[in-house]
Amino acid sequence: MRIKSLLVGGIAAAAVLAGPAVAGSTPAHAAPAANATSALSDLESLPVKGRAPKTGYDRAQFGQAWSDDVTVTGGHNGCDTRNDILRRDLTAITIKPGTQNCVVASGTLNDPYTGQTIHFVRGSNTSSAVQIDHVVALSDAWQKGAQQWSADKRRNFANDPANLLAVSGPANQQKGAGDAATWLPANKSYRCTYVTKQVSVKKAYGLWVTQAEKDAIRGILSSCGAAVTPQQPVPAVPQQSAPQTTTPRQSAPEQSSPSSVYFKNCSQARAAGAAPLYRGQPGYRSALDRDGDGVACE
Repeated sequence: MRIKSLLVGGIAAAAVLAGPAVAGSTPAHAAPAANATSALSDLESLPVKGRAPKTGYDRAQFGQAWSDDVTVTGGHNGCDTRNDILRRDLTAITIKPGTQNCVVASGTLNDPYTGQTIHFVRGSNTSSAVQIDHVVALSDAWQKGAQQWSADKRRNFANDPANLLAVSGPANQQKGAGDAATWLPANKSYRCTYVTKQVSVKKAYGLWVTQAEKDAIRGILSSCGAAVTPQQPVPAVPQQSAPQTTTPRQSAPEQSSPSSVYFKNCSQARAAGAAPLYRGQPGYRSALDRDGDGVACE
């Protein structure tokens, strides 16, 4: 009976540590939802067009960063989207006390983009080592159909776990707003999964692809075993330069400096798409950083 009680207690403790569930989401390293041939079929169904002008794009067009006020998986669960994804994708996590089992204080990421193991520690100078990537970048989506969406649909897109991955900060910065024609993960074993996710997201949201992007994705999928018909010549896979760093880098301590950027409160910062604010960044003020950890307007 003592052993049974210990086991039950341990299971309950683990459930508390995990925090609110992101129902229906899958870990970053799960197998692709569809095999390469199915992904290729989905790719062929996507419209092919040129990029629309970037006119009018701003992060704020996709709503408050990491909003919980969405109707996609994980919405209205009491946690912001960033922490939902950290809890999903990291292992051996610890939770910051007093956050209703929501905020991840530390954990380990097996980074899909570089193949590296990154030890995450939350803090103003360390949190950026692990960032949340939009697999289909927001700017890319804006230029391929999202300009016509409602504000609610754009906010859902920006917070949909199907389009989000916890990844190496430097790799995420290197990617920027690139599509498959301009950037692919340095970790070649993850490329099939990566482009399959992009195709799945673009199909689900009705986005289009450019011809160069389509050719690049088809090249990757063919290397994964997709059955390419004779009418679908396989293009060469674009060569991608590896990240300059071989180990995850942490941001240097940020120095406070005067800034012309001023947010009266966190609501104003979120409306501008600037939250969260890190110590030393334009707009950061200690008055907005309630828990004094160097990250304001979380």
